[in-house]
Amino acid sequence: MVRDILLTKTSKDWASAVLKDFDLFLLDHAACERKAAALAMSFVVKYPDRSKLILPMVSLAREELLHFNQVYRILEKKNLTLPPKDYKDSYVNDIISQLRHGRDERFLDRLITSAMIEARGHERLHIIAEAIEDEQLSTFYKRLAKEEEGHYKVFINIARQYFDDDVVEKRQDELLLVEKEACEKTPITFKLH
Repeated sequence: MVRDILLTKTSKDWASAVLKDFDLFLLDHAACERKAAALAMSFVVKYPDRSKLILPMVSLAREELLHFNQVYRILEKKNLTLPPKDYKDSYVNDIISQLRHGRDERFLDRLITSAMIEARGHERLHIIAEAIEDEQLSTFYKRLAKEEEGHYKVFINIARQYFDDDVVEKRQDELLLVEKEACEKTPITFKLH
């Protein structure tokens, strides 16, 4: 299971924080899906010479944009409006602050950190699916968690096409420690990350 690659589990208090501010969670979740679609397309823009990533990233962007659309429809039903700015994401910022410079190093780090963030998002969607009492929302989040489950593998599979397995695993081990620390130090709030 995807959550097994992460070195730490989300605190049990996280679901309670989300359920207290579920409308804010929905707004943040929509923003995360939109940013995930943009991230996938940013790989296509920044690395057009890496042809093995083009189709997987376009496919991922389409799926993330579909998820954004689905979350946005829930927002509309609840008469919620997207905020003019996204919430600051200290978890993601802590992780990406560790990206190395150099074209190949940064490429590998972006792939691995994207995989970890996707894995954490999947874990949390699964937690929400189990915690929420609204049957329709629970069903929606169960389906969404299942669809998101393989996203982290897309990034790792691309990394393995461009780098030796031992290089990928070594850097993944290093960055998983960064992710663990970021997860543990990020305050528990309504945010997906």
